[in-house]
Amino acid sequence: MQILTVVATVFAARCSVLVAPDGDCAVVDPGAGTAEPVRELVARHGLRPRGVLLTHGHADHTWDAAGLSHAFDVPVLLHAGDEYRLADPFGTLGVLDPRHDPRGPLAQALRAVGVEPATWQQPQQVQPFGRAGVGRTGDLDLDLGGVRVVARHAPGHTEGSTLYLVDAGEADPVVLSGDVLFAGGIGRTDLPGGDDDAMLATLRDVVAALPRGSRVLPGHGPATDVATELATNPYLPRQR
Repeated sequence: MQILTVVATVFAARCSVLVAPDGDCAVVDPGAGTAEPVRELVARHGLRPRGVLLTHGHADHTWDAAGLSHAFDVPVLLHAGDEYRLADPFGTLGVLDPRHDPRGPLAQALRAVGVEPATWQQPQQVQPFGRAGVGRTGDLDLDLGGVRVVARHAPGHTEGSTLYLVDAGEADPVVLSGDVLFAGGIGRTDLPGGDDDAMLATLRDVVAALPRGSRVLPGHGPATDVATELATNPYLPRQR
C-alpha cells in the first residue's frame, strides 16, 4: 500500500492517504486545510475513497473530516472512546480553550489561515469501533475496500487514541501514531481525557511491543522508526 502525505495548515498536522493497489483509498486525520488537496489528489490519481480514519478526536486532526465524508459519501471511523469529541471540538480541548467556546488558541490558529471557527461541521456518517470506557480494547482489523489496516487502541493522550498499522510493502508495518508517539517525544496527557497511567501502559505494552523496524509517521513532526525511539526517546522504557 502506498502512503501519501498532506500537511494541514493548522498546527502542521499530518494527513495520510492510504492507497491500495486497486485504487481504493482511505484518508487518515484530515485536519484544517487538507480537504481541497485531498480532493485534488484523489481526482488526479483516479482513486476511490472508502473511508476517513481518525487516530483520535482532537480538532487539529478532524477539522475537514465532515467535508470529505460528505464529498466522498464515506464513513468516518474512530475509536468509540473519542466519538463524543466530534460534537464539541473546542470544549473537549480544555486548557487550550478553557472557556469552552471558539476563542482560544485553536480558534486563533484557524483564523490565522483563513478558517472561521464557526464553520466546524460534525460528521454525520460516523462508525465508531471498539468500546468506550473499558480500558484498552486491543486490535481490530479494518477493511475499507482494498484498504486494510490494523487499529491498535493506545489510550493516554485521549481515551480513544489509536495506532494504525499499515502494510506498505516494507518488512514491518508502517505505524500511523497520531499524537501517541513523536520523534523524541510523546503526546501530552494534561488535556481532558488524557491519563498518565494509561499513557505509561500504552508506551510499555503497545509502543514498546511494535516491530523494531517499523517506520513511524506521527501526527506532527518528522517520521521516525521504532528502533530509534526505543533507543533514544526518554519517555519509552529502555530495552535491554
